[in-house]
Amino acid sequence: MRPNSGQDNVGICRVLVTGATGFVGRAVVAQLVARGGYEVLALTRRSTTRPVTGARYLSGGDLTTQRHWQPMLAGVNLLIHTAARVHIHNHRTVDSVAEFERVNVEGTLELAREAAATGVQRFIFLSSIGVNGVQTQVGTAFSEADPPNPHNVYARSKLEAERGLRRLAEQTGLEVVIIRPPLVYGPGVKANFADLMQAVQHGWPLPLGSVNNQRSLVALDNLVDFIVTCMTHPRAANQTFLVSDGHDVSTVELVRGLAQAAGVPTHLYPIPLWALRAGAMLLGRSNDLQRLCGNLQVDISKARSLLDWVPPISLDQGLRRAIAERRKR
Repeated sequence: MRPNSGQDNVGICRVLVTGATGFVGRAVVAQLVARGGYEVLALTRRSTTRPVTGARYLSGGDLTTQRHWQPMLAGVNLLIHTAARVHIHNHRTVDSVAEFERVNVEGTLELAREAAATGVQRFIFLSSIGVNGVQTQVGTAFSEADPPNPHNVYARSKLEAERGLRRLAEQTGLEVVIIRPPLVYGPGVKANFADLMQAVQHGWPLPLGSVNNQRSLVALDNLVDFIVTCMTHPRAANQTFLVSDGHDVSTVELVRGLAQAAGVPTHLYPIPLWALRAGAMLLGRSNDLQRLCGNLQVDISKARSLLDWVPPISLDQGLRRAIAERRKR
């Protein structure tokens, strides 16, 4: 990556991180501060009660209301864009679809245009494996070369943003890096993964003993390390990457790994998958069951070969970190 006026004589690189209070954004901010050599600007929608010491926080509203980014982008070398609308309450309504478009597509592209005009050199965009699709066949894995097959309005909005960013890169010379992670777990994880950890820690019986699948996951530490690698690696420019821990697991193996990390026994019962699907359909939880029990594998050979990247921590280490943080909370 080329130096510019935002990098001073002692080599301090100015980085702006959006979504800086989110699960991934906060971890990126903390890692950059810990590494040193960066002036970290943490962009949030509102003030935070848990700031990372050493970062400078900017309250900039959200992606749909902020239209004057240039004062915040002055002198910035790198922009890491983790902010997005992710929650889907009713993805069939016109208003919901429009909101995903406004935030994830229009907001992202407006920010990128302002970044290019201000002299930002590289724009790292956190996308989603959902752009590839919702599942893989047994023994196969998604790769960057696969045709997109987004499965919901969130994934479609990420794909639209990716396409817009690529066009902008061609028109302006802004270097764009697109990262599509699968499920991210680690300290502070919420939603379904947090529910699964709670069930395992409390010793609740789980009807998952018959699930025979393979899923790629990515530990928060590994994802952040990959983002940092993409910040300055010359071969990352204008590339799309899939990222994971590099070790796929079945749901049964995942539950056992969580139990081992928590130091509790495992209580798995072999309920047939067809019965789980029927129950999930009755409860309106079919998508949750798919995310837990379906196949979804990703191939990270491009990240390994092009960037010489190796995930720094193992699945077991990532699970132990997630469990330890949950205990502290």
